[in-house]
Order: sequence, then structure tokens, then C-alpha cells
Amino acid sequence: MKRRTTARRPDWQRKTEELGLVFGTPARAADGSARPYWDEGVHYEFDLDEVLAVEADVELLQSMCLDAVDHVITTERYKDFGIPERVWPHIAESWKRGDPHLYGRFDLRYDGSGPAKLLEYNADTPTSLLEAAVVQWHWLTECHEGDDQWNSIHEKLVERWSEISQRLATNEVHFSWSGQEPTGEDHITAAYLQETAAESGLDTVGLAIEEIGWDGLLERFVDLEEAPMNTVVKIYPWEWMVDDAFGEHAVNSLPATQWIEPLWKMLLSNKALLAILWEMHPGHPNLLPTFLDQPGLLTEYVRKPKLGREGNNVSIVAPGWETATGGVYGDEGFVYQAFDPLPEFDGMRPALGAWVVGDESAGLGIRETAGLITDDGAAFVPHRIPR
Repeated sequence: MKRRTTARRPDWQRKTEELGLVFGTPARAADGSARPYWDEGVHYEFDLDEVLAVEADVELLQSMCLDAVDHVITTERYKDFGIPERVWPHIAESWKRGDPHLYGRFDLRYDGSGPAKLLEYNADTPTSLLEAAVVQWHWLTECHEGDDQWNSIHEKLVERWSEISQRLATNEVHFSWSGQEPTGEDHITAAYLQETAAESGLDTVGLAIEEIGWDGLLERFVDLEEAPMNTVVKIYPWEWMVDDAFGEHAVNSLPATQWIEPLWKMLLSNKALLAILWEMHPGHPNLLPTFLDQPGLLTEYVRKPKLGREGNNVSIVAPGWETATGGVYGDEGFVYQAFDPLPEFDGMRPALGAWVVGDESAGLGIRETAGLITDDGAAFVPHRIPR
């Protein structure tokens, strides 16, 4: 694993925008100066053996996470996740039905030696998808023809839709995002997923989640044409949905309206999962010691809110490393994870985002930051595997 510096294509911005990458908060370089969110001026280079090793780690982690969901539901550990009690039986029913899931992203610590370490699992509304699946692939084919990349995300999404379509009530799928999300990233993610579904042969409709209606007489969700919505892909987290009347309808109307990601993924997208995994697999080489609501025996740790996003409300407690971020999360409680700083390359610290589609490893995206916490100031950089 090496960090390489190269010249950006003269027209890189036009080319990335043509692929749909029209969002992106300016990131920060090691010296604090601004850098583009998509930054092809650097990339990471991996040996094939490294990629195969991390790929195996990812598929093992996915299997362990599914076992953890079954354990939480069987033992009714929902309180540890801060989930409202009225939702508990619906999560169990969603899991027992096997409501279909689409994709997710493991965030990993990896430095080129030893096993990858799980930092967290973005299993409900993962973003940075377009840049991982499409934009970096086009960069590779233009700038490093003949080299390879850990990237079958697009193909596997299309294949996964073909599998999911066999279990849907109709051939129509709605794709939604929040119109209140200011950057447009959620909208672009939904639009890209819609494209992959259409490529698989599904009929697709896109609309903001605020535009979804509820027909109280027929007790069903309807779109802007008053047509029933049988399957909805949402780039909007379940923990926000279940707190309002909309979410109550979404939960109570299952499985008449099928949501993707499914309700049982509330357990995977919550950082309490990290502590459950450590309980079930103490000492596992792909895990960091993690505890619920208190640090246990840890003297150096990262405190993370169970439902935190974009690195908000994270605190690092370790001599000489102390730092913290602000935000609006934490009322739901925290987990305490052993502190293992991201490796440093040229003053930057990469976090590997390993994608799974269905239950299969599918590819890699990398975000790097100058700080210890990967937040909304991180840049997305491509990678390649030399041949």
C-alpha cells in the first residue's frame, strides 16, 4: 500500500461532473489549505495480495454482522441500540421475513500489513457510492490503462437488483432522498442507484421523500401521481424515520410497502453493533475492543455516538492525541472503541471504505483527511492495482 502523487487531468472537473459528481464540500490538505473533494492528484496503490486479503476480511465481517443481527433479535438487545420499543417486533418480523437488502460500506483501518480493522459499518444510507463505483473507474481507464482496480460495484448492483426483483410485488421501484440535504449528495446517490435498477430491467421513479404521500383511506404510500408505492429505496436513515408519523406508517405498513434498506438494518447501521461484535468475538483480529456506554478496561479510546454521522460528536481520549468534534448526536448513548489511529501517508490518514453488495465484497473507495477523525473535510481519492 503506497500513496502516489500525480498530475490531475487538465479537464478533470468537467469529466467528473459529466459522470454526475456535481456535489462535494471542499476538503482540507495536510497544511490546512483547501483541496477538491474528488482529488485525483493523489491515489493509493495496492498489491493484488493486499486486495485479496482485505476482500476476505470484508466477507468475513459481513457474515459476522449478520450473525450479530440474529443474536440481537433472539436475545432482544434492542435497548442497547436506543431503538423505540414500539419498533422492536417489526425489526424481528423484517429479519424473519428476510426483507431484501442491497448494499453497505465497511469503514476500515488498514496500513498494508496485518488484517483490516473494522471502524464502523455504514449499512443503511452509505454514500460516496458514485465516486467509488464510476468516477474512479473512469480515472483508471484514462490515466492508468492496463492497470486494475478493486471495483465491481456497478456490475454487482445490477446483478443484485435482478435478484431482488424476483421478490418484489411489482416491477416498479421508487427512489427517494431528502430535499433538505444541502449538498445534493443523497440525491445523486439515489439517482445512481436508480440507474443501476433500471439497467437490470426494473421500472423506476424518483422523488424526494418529502413528496411521498400517505393515503389514509387505503392505508398505503402514494407518489405524486397518487399511484401506490410498493417498493421504496430511501437515502434517509431509519432512526430519523421512526421518530415521526411518516415512520410510524412505514413500520406499520410493512411488508405492503417494502423499504430498501430493510428495517432490520437499523441494527447494522448503529455503532452499538461494534460492541456486540466484540462480545461475540473477543480478540478477533478484524475487530477493535469496543464497549457499550462506558470504556470498560480501555484507557485509550474513541467515544462515538451510536447514531453519529460524518464524524460528529466523536472524542479521542489518549495521551497526546486528544481531540473532539461537535454536532447534534449523543442523546442515544455512546460506544467506546479502542484507539488505533489511522495510518499516516505524507501527512494524510486514509480510511478504506470497502463496499458490499448483497453479502459479497464489491470494491473500495478511499477518503483521507489530515486529522484523526474522518469527517466532512475528507477528500475522496482513487486507487489502482498495478499489473
